[in-house]
This record gives sequence, structure tokens and C-alpha cells, in this order.
Amino acid sequence: MADDLVPHWHRGSAWTGAAGGRTADVFDPATGAVARQVPLATTDEVDEVVAAAVAAASEWRSSSLTKRAKTMFAFRELIVRHTDDIAALITAEHGKVLDDARGEVARGLEVVEFACGIPHLLKGSHSESVSTGTDSHSVRQPVGVAAGITPFNFPAMVPLWMFPIAIACGNAFVLKPSERDPSASVRLAELFTEAGLPDGVLSVLHGDREAVDALLTHPSVGAISFVGSTPIARHVFETAASAGKRVQALGGAKNHMVVLADADLDAAADGAVSAGYGSAGERCMAISVVVAADAIADELVAKIAERTRTLRVGAGTESGSDLGPLITAAHRDRVAGYVEAGVASGAELVVDGRDPEVTGEGFFLGPCLFDRVDPSMSIYTDEIFGPVLCVVRTPSLADAVSLINANPYGNGVALFTRDGAAARWFEAEVEVGMVGINVPIPVPMAFYSFGGWGKSLFGDTHVHGPEGVNFYTRGKVVTTRWGVPAELGTAPSSLDLHFPTNR
Repeated sequence: MADDLVPHWHRGSAWTGAAGGRTADVFDPATGAVARQVPLATTDEVDEVVAAAVAAASEWRSSSLTKRAKTMFAFRELIVRHTDDIAALITAEHGKVLDDARGEVARGLEVVEFACGIPHLLKGSHSESVSTGTDSHSVRQPVGVAAGITPFNFPAMVPLWMFPIAIACGNAFVLKPSERDPSASVRLAELFTEAGLPDGVLSVLHGDREAVDALLTHPSVGAISFVGSTPIARHVFETAASAGKRVQALGGAKNHMVVLADADLDAAADGAVSAGYGSAGERCMAISVVVAADAIADELVAKIAERTRTLRVGAGTESGSDLGPLITAAHRDRVAGYVEAGVASGAELVVDGRDPEVTGEGFFLGPCLFDRVDPSMSIYTDEIFGPVLCVVRTPSLADAVSLINANPYGNGVALFTRDGAAARWFEAEVEVGMVGINVPIPVPMAFYSFGGWGKSLFGDTHVHGPEGVNFYTRGKVVTTRWGVPAELGTAPSSLDLHFPTNR
């Protein structure tokens, strides 16, 4: 076992404190070995970090928009320069292949680039002469201290969805990353400090439920952002909202991809394989269900199976690997259990990846493809979060949409078709927050906002983009009346206690 201890990032420097003495193991998923340990913060340590954030926020909110933008631009350049370093940390602790890790950094970088435009994004509005001699204008001001609780599957991208926008808006931010793969978050904080961010504006605090609940109820934390499973998202939302905080809590998913009879089946099969098995299926936007029109289902399943069998399972650092390991042995076993349940329930296991050809003792599971899945089966109803792709057959587009809308999750969905009228109807009728037309993973660009419907979102605000700016700020409307200069006439009386009516 390695003696390395992943540090917290506090007041602009590494801090290895763990007052309670508790730590958690961080594994190398490709070997199964413990690579390092991470300290788990106590409630007292949360208090210490939040107090420093409150002090830093007071000064940072007064900094000019120009200074904030320059800091964001400098941060952006450092991420570009160190992309490979960050990707290597992701692969070492999460297990995804390096190309996936680099892609993750690139998608997070897009949000930093969006935040570079903060002088424009925070512009208010102005109305002259709303009444005689009276004007109104609006401003958006930071909430103070915001906190983010992020998942293991995107240890760089999801934090970058949150803290760059929050900080650009003038807040301080406390990040509680997953304790399973925490190093990428610390590296990002180091780079942001190098870019000129003042001490205390960004803190990285490791921990488990004790630290999370302390943040959710802390009186000095004004906003909570979360991405993770639906049960925890519900807990985060209910706990933080009852403490009077604004909350955006993104939960689980069961994303469908509908393939109509007129679709380009090669493109659909390519999309199903890349969206279903990329990052070993550990994506909240992974396609886990293909809804195939009866007329082309046999042909489509054959094409997906042919491509699936060519995928190579191996360490994320190995050249040619398409799928890396899962995050832990327990999670691998859980996913394998779903495969066994699918077989027992009568689904047809077309491709069985339970015994992949790999070297070493890592947490590997190969891609699995099921056909003729019934919506009552657990492989359909549950979020598996692994390389398991299910095919459900349907007689019509209307039946496909009814199936999707009956699912409690409403995160992402895709439709493959050449029929514009069908696509337009699908877009209007499907009850899902992010829709792709001939696009298997419809993750919005950074200048839009990311989020689903149903049990995929608790709260009413999506992350990053314009909704992110609104979430990390509060609106204020100012009405002013100065009258006219004395030399030009008599100003309205300052003793007028009624709303102006002389419009």
C-alpha cells in the first residue's frame, strides 16, 4: 500500500490535515491495488474551510469584472497546457482510457471559456423614465459561498461545470469531490491559484457523508450544486433546501436511443456502441437502452453485436484499449450481478462480457449486450452504470415515446431517423431534458445548460450556461428618482409617499 495522502486545498496551498484521523483508500482500478489514501474531513474542518471562504468571498466579490475575466483566461491557458497531466490523474484513479480522460478535460474547459465572458454575462438591464424622473435598473450579485459535491465518473469535468462560473460571478467555492478519485480536483485548484486566484476563493475538501451533511446545513453556505445518484440527489435537495439554501441536484438516468426503420443503421449502431460502452458505461449520459423498430431490430442488433465484439478491454493507459476498468471491485460485482439477473429473467444475452481477456487483477468487465428486454426487468428499470446495453423492440414511434415518458428518469434521449416530421414530433412530445436527433449523447455545449427532468433533477436550475450564472447570483432591481436639476425647475417632492401615478 502506498503512503501517499491526497491533500486538501485550503487557503491556496496543500493541507493534509485529517483531524479525526479517518482516511479512505484510493485504488488504481487497472491493478486493484491501493494507490494512495485521502483524508476525510470532520465537521470542524468544514467549519474552518467555510470560514476562510466567507472571508475570501467578501473581498473577491468587490474585484472588478476585468480582473475576474483575466484570471479565468489565465486558468484556461493553464488547463490547456496541462491537459495531459490532468488526464493522467483521471485515468490513474478512475480507470477510463486516456482519450476519454482528455475528452473530459476538453468538455470542462468549454465551461471555463464560457466563464471568461463574465463581464457580458453579468450585464444587467436599464429602463429610463419608468415614471416621471424615475429610472430602474437590475443587477446580479453573488450569493457569497457556494459548495459543490461531485461524482467519481467525471472527476475533472463536473467540478469544472460548477466552480469556474460560481467564482467568475464573485463567489467563493468549496468543492467536495468524490473520495474515490480526488487528485484531479486538487490539480485544478493548484492551477487556478497559479492563474492568480486569491487564497480562500476555491477550496477542495475531501470527505464522506459527515462532510457532505456539514456543507448542506452550514449557515454560511448559500448554494449547493450536486451531481450523483438519484437517492443521494434527493437527500441533498431536501436537506439543503430545508436549511434555506438554493439547490441544484442532478440525479441518475436511464437514457434511451430510439432507432426508426428509416434510420442509417450503421450510424445508429456506431452511436449505440460509443454511447453505451464509452468510459465503461460510467456516464450519466450513457445510452443504456436502444428502442428498436420491429422492422429493423434483427439487423440493428446484429450490427451492434458485431461492433461490440471488437472492443478491447484493458488498462486506460494501454494503447488500443476501448474500455477501462470500473471504479471499484464492489461496483464491478454489482454490474455483473445485473447481467446475471438479466439472463435469469429471460433476456437474450447476445454479447457476454463477464469474462474479458485482460492482464492483472483490476476491476474489469467487458461490454454486455441484451436483446428482447422487457421493461419489467431490473436491467431495464435500474440505473446500472456499467457497460450493459439493452435492446427493447417497439412497433411504433408513439409506443417508443410512451415507454420513455413512463420511465421515472428524464435525463437524455436520442432519436435516429431520416424523417424530419418524426423528429419534430419526437422533440415536442418526449418528456426528457436533453434530446439528440441523430446524436447519441446530446450533452449541451457550455453556453447552454445541462440537466434532465423527472428524477434526474431535484431543484429547477440546470448547471453551467445561463442557468448556472443565475444560480450563483441573486437578482436585484433598483429604482431611482433624482428629479431635475434645480436650475431647470422644481424637482418632485421627496415627501411623496405614494407610488408615482404620473406616467
